[in-house]
Formats: sequence, C-alpha cells, structure tokens
Amino acid sequence: MSPEELARACADAMWADDHASQGLGMRIARIAPGEADITMTVERRMVNGHGICHGGFIFALADSAFAFACNSFNRRAVAQSNTITYLRPARLGDRLTARAVQTASAGRSGITDVTVTDEEGRQVALFRGLSRSIEGHLVEIAT
Repeated sequence: MSPEELARACADAMWADDHASQGLGMRIARIAPGEADITMTVERRMVNGHGICHGGFIFALADSAFAFACNSFNRRAVAQSNTITYLRPARLGDRLTARAVQTASAGRSGITDVTVTDEEGRQVALFRGLSRSIEGHLVEIAT
C-alpha cells in the first residue's frame, strides 16, 4: 500500500465514525500523508449575534482537518494542544476550506498547521495543533 493509499484508508476509517464532522456538513476534499483539506459551508445555525460565523465552528473545521492530517500515517493521534487566530469573519453561505499540513514530527509528538480560507482564498483563521500519538492503528495492514 502506498503512503497515499494508506492516508486515504485512514481517512475513510476515521470518517466512518466521525459523526461530529459529518453533522456539521464537513466534506473531505483531499487527503495525503500528513495533509488534509476539509470543507464546510456556513449555515444559518452557525451564525452568531454579530451576523458572522461563530468562531467555534471555524475552530471545529480546523480541528477536523488537523485530526485527519495527523492520523494519516496509521498511528492513532489525538490533540495535545491547539491555538487559533481569527483574521476575518466568515459569513452565512461562505464555503470554508481548512488545509492542514503536518510541519514537524518527533517521537510521539507532531505539529500541524491549518489555514482556513473562504471561497475567494482569503485567510479566515490560522490554527496550530500539537498532536500526541497513542496506542493503536486505524487500519489493519496485511503483512
């Protein structure tokens, strides 16, 4: 199995049980080793009292992309710490894309950066996730 095929198999295994991402209308646009692009359209239920997308939904989108990227190597990984900086508001109907790229990995720790953009390519938020590998694998590989 190639690294790309393994990344896709891991994403498929995670997606099958990821009711949170599915429930928010997220879609996997692209998966590669250490990378993931996840999309989500801002719906009415996601808009806050300022008429813009609630930051928690933007965070959830970035966090999902982070999760798929750091689990793409078939080593289960969970979030250890995450930060986000909001740069501009997202509005009702905006199609957001979170592009995650693992930028560092050492032992059981990893760093993944996520850029959230709108459909015009403007940066909405920057997210950095620190992951920690735990026991287990997402898919069984025949040897």
